[in-house]
Amino acid sequence: MPITPATAANSSSNGTGEAILLELVDEDGRTIGTAEKLSAHQAPGQLHRAFSVFLFDEQGRLLLQQRALGKYHSPGVWSNTCCGHPYPGEAPFAAAARRTHEELGVSPSLLAEAGTVRYNHPDPDSGLVEQEFNHLFVGMVQSPLRPDPAEVGETAFVTAQELTARHQEGPFSAWFMTVLDAARPAIKELTGPAAGW
Repeated sequence: MPITPATAANSSSNGTGEAILLELVDEDGRTIGTAEKLSAHQAPGQLHRAFSVFLFDEQGRLLLQQRALGKYHSPGVWSNTCCGHPYPGEAPFAAAARRTHEELGVSPSLLAEAGTVRYNHPDPDSGLVEQEFNHLFVGMVQSPLRPDPAEVGETAFVTAQELTARHQEGPFSAWFMTVLDAARPAIKELTGPAAGW
């Protein structure tokens, strides 16, 4: 992983267990401060910057990941390819590429911005709240996955029709349909009409 001032200042891999900070924003997405990651997600939640990535293979199938059972938030549920939070001062695009590589061992190709969406999704199982100003990205995955088992339980490539069936069976993350629907125009542009997104 490339080390930037943002990642160096927020890395917990040095063994000190320093708190991970998130960037707090106003309703227009302007930075207004920082908060520790867990506290930002405790009810009622603090609005913070996030990102969601949707990667597709050459057949137009969406890469889903099942969040690892050890995750503090929404463990064991299916969700989009990758999601997370930029470090304070880190560009959302850079954070999306960084976390996709950290979690899945791949670097996205043709990664492009797909808009933003703001939401408030309480998680009834954990009591945590997702108050997020979320930057959306779509792209392609063109190399073999190497998932980090601490982050990812399973992966699956699904068509639009297969996703509908899976989503009815559940469980999926509370934010999944919100971010998918917001990203659909960019997804359709990337995958073409035949993919059915």
